Amino acid sequence: MRVQGDRWLPDDATFTEDKERLWGDFYVDSEVGWLRSVLMHRPGRELELVSGQGYQDHLYDAPIDPGRFRRQLDGLCDTYASLGIAVHFVEAQLEDRPNAVYMRDLYTMTPEGAILARPATRQRRGEERAVARSLAGLGVPVLKTVNGDGIYEGSNVVWLDRRTCLLGTSSRTNQAGAEQVERELRGLGVDDILRVAVPYGQIHVDGFISPFDRRRIVVAPWLLTWDLRQQLIDRGFELIVQENLAEVGRLGTNFVTVAPGEVVMAEGFPETLALLRRHGVEVHLVAMDEILRGGGSVHCCTGFLRRDPV
Repeated sequence: MRVQGDRWLPDDATFTEDKERLWGDFYVDSEVGWLRSVLMHRPGRELELVSGQGYQDHLYDAPIDPGRFRRQLDGLCDTYASLGIAVHFVEAQLEDRPNAVYMRDLYTMTPEGAILARPATRQRRGEERAVARSLAGLGVPVLKTVNGDGIYEGSNVVWLDRRTCLLGTSSRTNQAGAEQVERELRGLGVDDILRVAVPYGQIHVDGFISPFDRRRIVVAPWLLTWDLRQQLIDRGFELIVQENLAEVGRLGTNFVTVAPGEVVMAEGFPETLALLRRHGVEVHLVAMDEILRGGGSVHCCTGFLRRDPV
């Protein structure tokens, strides 16, 4: 008679050790490590829904020119490709979701896989299903899908380093959703989670806190609490203040850091551009004014798949 327990002993390799062999080449533990691959959504005919009077029903600020919108998204993707960043696209997205282009909201990448969002608004519910399929096709496991009465959008997590994250609550992430995400992050070894009460008038943490180098972050002082300011300083971060609240509100600081001290950002924000350049940042500018009509910019449109550790 076989003694099965002795014949099939477990392999003691960790998931991280097995990941690239059995799954795929993905990893994120910061906002500033060298960006190697991203997940985007190239919008289709759903943009026609926001080209006329129905734009407000889909959470847009104004009607758009669909062709120009698509060209600007393609321009962002081309910029990533020119920087050596692999660009992947979501497949089979719902055809009545013109907000699906704002990929950052739909998941959070970690060192071991993705935390799938549960969008807050009815207009966006269901976008995450196509994202889950696309992630799986790329070899990215979905570690957690926010469920029950939780709501969570990926822009409410900002990685500061491998063991430190900001986690915000707002109209787009409730306490139930944040608690589920926090449990998952702690299971991955993130033992320093700074909870952020996102101010009324903002919906995501990345709207007013934007890391651009290993220990340097652009912040909007009018939106940052004193306590959070001190917590960041205590952890060794230098806060670079953007006092122009108008540019912050129009998403001028919604840039993507592609390497320490190097960012891709939208045109049309001269004070933010000057601020970054004064601090030695290399800036790649892209046209985004049509995409901004939907309340998102470069960072909102970009789902991270792989960043090299800093």
